[in-house]
Amino acid sequence: MLSRKTKGYLYGIIAAVIYGTNPLFALPLYSIGMNAETILFYRYALAIIIMGVIMKIMHQHFAIHKTDVESLFLMGIIFALSSLLLFMTYNYMGAGLATTMQYVYPIMVVIIMSTFLKEKITLTTTLSIILTLSGILLLYHGKGEQLSGTGTILIMLSALLYALYIVGINLSTLKTMSTIKLSFYTLVFGILVLFVRLRLGYDLILPQPQTWKYLIGLAIFPSNVSLICTALAIHNIGSTKASILGAFEPVTAVIIGVILFHETLTPRIILGIAIIISAVSLLVLGNSIAKKKRKLLLIKKK
Repeated sequence: MLSRKTKGYLYGIIAAVIYGTNPLFALPLYSIGMNAETILFYRYALAIIIMGVIMKIMHQHFAIHKTDVESLFLMGIIFALSSLLLFMTYNYMGAGLATTMQYVYPIMVVIIMSTFLKEKITLTTTLSIILTLSGILLLYHGKGEQLSGTGTILIMLSALLYALYIVGINLSTLKTMSTIKLSFYTLVFGILVLFVRLRLGYDLILPQPQTWKYLIGLAIFPSNVSLICTALAIHNIGSTKASILGAFEPVTAVIIGVILFHETLTPRIILGIAIIISAVSLLVLGNSIAKKKRKLLLIKKK
């Protein structure tokens, strides 16, 4: 039987890996002329339908408390804006660089939790973040790609909003809500942002037959699966640790590039992946060792 923390780490890794498939489904849609708002609108709409069917099969009630409406609305808006800004960034810089830069969000989570909520940040957590950032920098191997000022601002705002989403779930009344219901209403309220951005649907681009497989892929994987696993990770191990596990997002992007797009797997990239895995291992094992030490000290005192 897996412990609650072990489950949390597994959910966090799965969420990050699945979320890292965003470019795989989004970039082909950009290539045929669809914009970020249209892509995300269909992604959210399909994800809502799929998740609603799952809730119905699982006999979960759709009813929510009045006290949760405000928090759900806020989390939905924040999550949708974060997704929208990420997808808009793809117009200004490569998906690999955008994914790499977005990974500043764990640092933002740590700053928010320590500065405003007085959470104690351990040495293990700090080392994990430093190692992870080092590994991700090694993963990025853009050949002369220039940083875009607009793209940089967009991706930093996207990272900040995602950090606020992770912290918000952990601290609000939503922490005890069913993860699938939380994910469902995050998408329901989030799609309102996209509907407004599309001028109440006036600017919505109709999908072509060949685009549905990418839209459905976006709905199932980076939306349904990743959202549910992220919520489960936050519930089990908290915001800070769940955010650090997001390091597997760029790792996924690299693996997809090597397998599907025949990109070169250089020693630098291999080293980057090894450092990231080491950082996550340090996070998991470090907390486990610290827990055992505390138990031993309590035994000695007795």
